[in-house]
Amino acid sequence: FGSICLGSFVVALIQASREFLNMIRASGDDVLLCCAECCLSCIESIAEYFNQWAFVFVGLYGYSFVEAGKNVINLFRTRGWTTIITDNLVDNVLMLVSSGIGIILGIFAILISSSGHINVDPSVAFMIGFFVGVMLSSVIMGILGSAVNTVIVCYAEAPAEFQQNHPQLSDNMRNAWHQAWPVDFKY
Repeated sequence: FGSICLGSFVVALIQASREFLNMIRASGDDVLLCCAECCLSCIESIAEYFNQWAFVFVGLYGYSFVEAGKNVINLFRTRGWTTIITDNLVDNVLMLVSSGIGIILGIFAILISSSGHINVDPSVAFMIGFFVGVMLSSVIMGILGSAVNTVIVCYAEAPAEFQQNHPQLSDNMRNAWHQAWPVDFKY
């Protein structure tokens, strides 16, 4: 449990810092900002072992978070998959789904508030419905995202076993990945 807490803290801290610097960058350009981005890039390169893929190794094999990060990065480097894992769009799609669910629940909340059963301003009702929808669906989408990451790590770890046990799925996955990343995908 401690490995996951440590990893979550480090990843969240780095991602929040990156987003904060991106917001500042959008509002202006400054020498100090350039130095801060350089320092954050150095920290990101040092902390590359603290990533979402390491959580999979912690869950599958029980490694400490740092050891899991090293192992998963080494796995992806030996497979030539560093571009593939940085190009993963699953989390973006799942966040879009969560936002859609939030909008639907926000509209549903407006309908309930306008029916007269609850005396709440429609904009407040929408915000409450949207927030509840996004939060609840983000939990479920987080589970789906973790499942996708686990499948990718297991596939990278043992492609021969996947081919042996599920040849059609393995061929489909291999062909789709080879089309998307013809240079980087090496199977």
